[in-house]
Formats: sequence, structure tokens, C-alpha cells
Amino acid sequence: MSIHRLRTRLSLSFAIFAFLAIAVLSLIIGQRAVKQVETEIGSALGETAHLMADKLDHFMWSRYGETQLLATLPELQQPDNPEAISRLVNQLNETFPSFSWIGFTDPDGTVLASTDDILKGVDISERPVYMEALEKPFIGDVHEAVLLADLLPNPSGEEMKFVDISTPVFNAEDKLVGVLATHLSWTWLKEVKTSMAETLKDREDVEFFIVSPAASDIVLGPDGMLGKTLDTDSLQLASEGNSGWTREVWPDGKEYLTGFMQERGYEEYPGLGWSILVRQPVEEAYAPARELMMYFVVTGILLVVAAAVAGMILAGWMTRPLNRITRVADRLRGGENVEIPPYRGITEIEILSDSLRTLVADLTSAENRAQHDELTRLPNRYALDAYFEEREQDAETLAVLYLDLDGFKAVNDTYGHAAGDQLLRQVADRVRSVAGIRDLAVRIGGDEFVVVLRDPQDAGKMGRLTGEKLIRLLNGPFHLDDGTVSIGCSVGLSVWTAGGSISSTLREADERLYKAKRAGKNRLVSE
Repeated sequence: MSIHRLRTRLSLSFAIFAFLAIAVLSLIIGQRAVKQVETEIGSALGETAHLMADKLDHFMWSRYGETQLLATLPELQQPDNPEAISRLVNQLNETFPSFSWIGFTDPDGTVLASTDDILKGVDISERPVYMEALEKPFIGDVHEAVLLADLLPNPSGEEMKFVDISTPVFNAEDKLVGVLATHLSWTWLKEVKTSMAETLKDREDVEFFIVSPAASDIVLGPDGMLGKTLDTDSLQLASEGNSGWTREVWPDGKEYLTGFMQERGYEEYPGLGWSILVRQPVEEAYAPARELMMYFVVTGILLVVAAAVAGMILAGWMTRPLNRITRVADRLRGGENVEIPPYRGITEIEILSDSLRTLVADLTSAENRAQHDELTRLPNRYALDAYFEEREQDAETLAVLYLDLDGFKAVNDTYGHAAGDQLLRQVADRVRSVAGIRDLAVRIGGDEFVVVLRDPQDAGKMGRLTGEKLIRLLNGPFHLDDGTVSIGCSVGLSVWTAGGSISSTLREADERLYKAKRAGKNRLVSE
């Protein structure tokens, strides 16, 4: 009956372990998957924003260059034939369909010729497209149509918006003869957005925004947000010249992954500073990760059931020899110095028994090595911490001597590191000689050592006597392979009493050591 209960418990342990392992693994992999999905999608959105900005810049650069080229035509530089200019303008409009309207004004701002004679004879001298282009080319940000709203064809019925590009036209004598003004229809920008959306067609609810720097208002985006002011971290980052992606909460209270980029111009085209944002709701972005998590949950349940069944089968086969090993292991855990018994019979249990025997031996050896300095074989800082932890429970007084060698660097520099190591080993022997059975001599590192005297009747006096003895011992000559050297020793002394902080006492001894250094070295400071 007891065997049956043990088998049941072991099978349950297998199941629980499998469940916990799968749960932890699912959590780790799930989080990693979410992070990876977030990074991949965020990077894709950032790259899309970059590509869209690049397309905008190249498009505007082309239109900007075309305008500069048109301004060099002889018909415009010698505007003495308005009819010829009118024919030219209409031909240009057919050649460059991105321009919704092309007009040429006289130096005073009156339109001499234009596309389909729209606004011909109208004074546009108060419009920025003329005023800003009297000395140098002008590129105006997106704006609503004012004079052309009712004059240009508008099959879609949507509100018409334009981007202005205009340039002064000078004759051979470098005299202003007019201004070439153009309006780019906003339709081309929507086409750019549509083409970019095609690159992300496999992603749900991706939205594009173009934000003008003038008032941080949306000039291209979802219908309900056009013209509205936007204030997001991504917009701030883009306006500062950064590019990439971020995870943020938008004004609608929802969380989005947002790619961002600022349009910076290209070649001679200086750019309008538009910020391009591409966003996707986090819940949509994480959909693949959620599917992966669900897969792990279902797989985990199946594996837990399989582990429980496997545990029942294996338990009956493994119980007897394992019980014997377990009993000995429990005694080891209780602190007894016992040996894992060898087992002969089942090959796997034989290996387990031999491995545990080796493991116990290795752990004992490793623990000893971990608490000793490899060069001097003195206990190290880990051993010191363990010693302090034990002494806080059973000691009343400790005298802590913190010492540092004077002149060790000169030996290293003169004779080399091998000689320095030989010197440290001899120093360790002399330091070890002043420590009693209940005391501890430690190498902290480099040429620093600590000696702890346990429960001296007069800790301060005993510490000073031991410190002076250390100085005398270390002032004696050291015979190395490369010659005989002499060094000094500075010592700091501090006394710990029960109830105090040993770490503070050690720090105080260290501070007094450096007082000894500053006071001239090769001496003891105890206060």
C-alpha cells in the first residue's frame, strides 16, 4: 500500500514539475515572442515611415526640380508673348500631371498665363505663392484651396488641398520678369499612402499620418482626425529629427506601436519638415504572439498528462534503489558525513549513484576552492564573509586588522609579476603566522590582507600588538629568485563588539589603513 502511495506521489510530482516547467517555459517563450513580435512589427512600421518619407522627398524633389527647369525656358525669361506662354503652360500641365495648376505672373503679381486660363488676369500679389517667391524658390505647406476651389475640376467632391511650389523668373540681365507659380494636388500624396499600405497589407488596422510642423495638425490621416492637432511621443521624437518606432498611448486612450520619421528633403529640395507616423493597435500587433501562447497552453496540458502517466510507470521501477539513496541523501542534508552507497543492478541507477558520489566529492572540493585564494591559499573574501556571519552569532569581540603592502608595486615593476606573486606567497606565510587557531587570516585581493582576532580579552591592545608584529614581520627581507627585496606595511585596526555591524567595522579598519598611508605608511592606525 505504501509503495502504491509513493508511486502516486511520484507521478504527481512528475505532473506538477512538468506543469511548472511548461508554465515557466511558456511564460518565458511567450514574453520573448511578444517582445520579438513587437520589435519586428515596430521595426516594420518604422521602416514604412522611413520609406514613405523617402518617397515624399523624392516626389517633391522631382517637382521642385521641374519647376526650376521650367523657369529657365526662353518663353518665360522673355515674356513678351502671353499667348505663347499660355500654350506652353497648358502643354506643361499635360506633361506634368501632378501639377493641378500652373500660372505665370508679371512682376506685380498679375497672372499672365495659366492652366486653362484659370485665374488669368487675377492679381495674386497677396498670396504666399507669389509673395514668397520674389527672390528665391518657395515651397508652401499643405493648405486649402482659396481661389481655385470652385474653378478646378473636382470629381471626388472632397475638400481640395494643395502644396505650392513657385520660383522667380529672371531674364538674361538678372531682372525679375515674373513668378512661375504651381499647385500640386493633394491627390498624389494619397496615392503614396495607398502604395505604402500595400506593403503592410497583411497587417490589420495600420494607419498612416502626415503631420505638418506649423501647428502639429494632421494633414493626412483617418477622416475623423484630419485637421486636428496631435501631441504624441512619436511626433515629438520625429520633430527632433529621430526615426524608428515606439510603443505609446494615443489621445484616444488606446496603445499603439508607432513608426515615425521626419521628412528631411533630398538634394536641392529642403523639405517641409512633415512628420510621418505609421501606427497599429497593440492588440492587433500581438495577435500572433497570443496564438503562440495558446499553442503552448494546449501542448502543455497534453504534456502534463503524459508526464503523470510516465511517472506512474517509472515510479514502480525506480522506487526501491532510490529509497536507499534518498535516505543517505537526507542524512547528508542533515550534515552527517556519510557516503552515497554504490548500487549494482539497474544501469541508470548505477550511474546515478556513481554520479552523486562524484558530485558530493566535487561540491566539497569546489566549496573549499571557492573560499580560498588560488595564489596564496589563504581564505578569500567569500570565506571572510562566511566567517563574519558565523561569528555574529557566537562571538563577543573581534579585532579586525586591515593591511596593505607598501612598496609592492615597485617590486612588480622592477622584477616582474612572477616575482610579485612569489613575494605575495611569502607575505601570506608571515601573515598566517600571527593568526591563532580561532583567528582568520585572509587575502582580500591584490596586496591587501585582513586578520581577524576572535575574543581577545583586550581587543584593542591585542589588535595593536598583533598589528605591530605584522609590521615588523613584513619589514624583514624577502628572498626571491631574482634577489632580496624589502617592503613595508600599513595597518588599520578596528574593534567589533556584539550587537554592532561587522561590515561597518571592516570599513572603519579600511579607512584607518588609508589614514596610515597618508600619515607616512609603514605604521598602524587604530583610531
